[in-house]
Amino acid sequence: MSQPLAAALRPQSLDDVCGQQHLLSKDAVFRRAVENGAIQNMIFYGPSGVGKTTVAGIIAKMADKMLFKLNGTQSSTADIKQIIAQTDTLGAENGILLYLDEIQYLNKKQQQSLLEVLEDGSVTLIASTTENPYFSIFNAILSRSTIFEFKPLQPEDISRGLERAVDRYNASGNSPVKLSAEAAKVLAYGCGGDMRKAFNRLELLIAAASYGSENCEISAQMAKQVSQRSANRFDNGGDEHYNLLSALQKSIRGSDENAALHYLARLLDGDGMLPAIRRILVCACEDIGLAYPRAISAVKSCCDIALQVGMPEARIPLADAVILLATAPKSNSGEAAIDAAMARVKKGGFGDVPDYLKDANNPAQAGLKREEKYKYPHSFENHWVAQQYLPRQIKDDVYYHPGENRTEQAAKTYWDRIKGKL
Repeated sequence: MSQPLAAALRPQSLDDVCGQQHLLSKDAVFRRAVENGAIQNMIFYGPSGVGKTTVAGIIAKMADKMLFKLNGTQSSTADIKQIIAQTDTLGAENGILLYLDEIQYLNKKQQQSLLEVLEDGSVTLIASTTENPYFSIFNAILSRSTIFEFKPLQPEDISRGLERAVDRYNASGNSPVKLSAEAAKVLAYGCGGDMRKAFNRLELLIAAASYGSENCEISAQMAKQVSQRSANRFDNGGDEHYNLLSALQKSIRGSDENAALHYLARLLDGDGMLPAIRRILVCACEDIGLAYPRAISAVKSCCDIALQVGMPEARIPLADAVILLATAPKSNSGEAAIDAAMARVKKGGFGDVPDYLKDANNPAQAGLKREEKYKYPHSFENHWVAQQYLPRQIKDDVYYHPGENRTEQAAKTYWDRIKGKL
């Protein structure tokens, strides 16, 4: 084929697009608005290969506007100004539709150059980005646009797209190719929700099946050979990186060891061992904490071992750590306590340190006379004596509230008895 299969077989109507039914179903507001001609400034946000460019191209054809296309990786301010200059021409009587792919690669000045024409409506912008638009796109552009999220395609969407691609390929006069159902399934599950990736692999398989064979059939075994490595989505600097880390911690916090292992596996498969270790260590302190303090040192040991042995063996101590944390009793009382203390300080809740707590070894303090003397707890029964430690202005503040777990309740009972509260 003279062009990549993904480009040659790109859907020509919204009905042909696989997936994204939250936007493209007959009753979806997005589709109804587009078909009614209400094409406004839009930003398509989502991973690669899920139909952003395809849908934008279809909408552009539906619009009665002069169409321009730019890619943020290659465009300059001069390119944008050249398009803006067309707004006064006869061909742009109904306005200009600018499709800007990978808008996140334009700098702030380049994005700002569009503001005036977006404001007066002479240019309608459809932009796509794989990065969170709230971080990568200038606020003034965001305020003039509606953001639509495109989601990773499901395996059934990919399978349907592959079947349509083969049918259109065969109908175009090429030597007929047969894609077995099992082969389609292997490709669908091995592309990580990326239709473009699935098409690229299909194109390679079509070339292999057609070479020196009258029976051009793509088998499951052939599909497995181009899907040896999982297509698990992972990007150390992208949204999916943080999504997986967040899902890992929330699964541990929710005491679902199987879900936690799933997200750990995806992180490890995507070479994300180091960020996984950082998040696991945080979980030990934030979500288990004082309910099972020994878990912190145990998890630290597991993470140290993982760093020493490396992958693939590192998966074992990390799995041990994740299972231990997920099945351990939970308490966030330590985090809540320090957050409460810090919030109090930020609001001006502090005072002078009581004289008897100040550093007595400091030469500058040596000649000062204290009205009260520090009471050394170890000189008293049970190594405790009633004494005010907080500054006078906030002496009644309470930040730590013991969790309901056995460990913290046992400590509370012990000290309540010693302090005469029982």
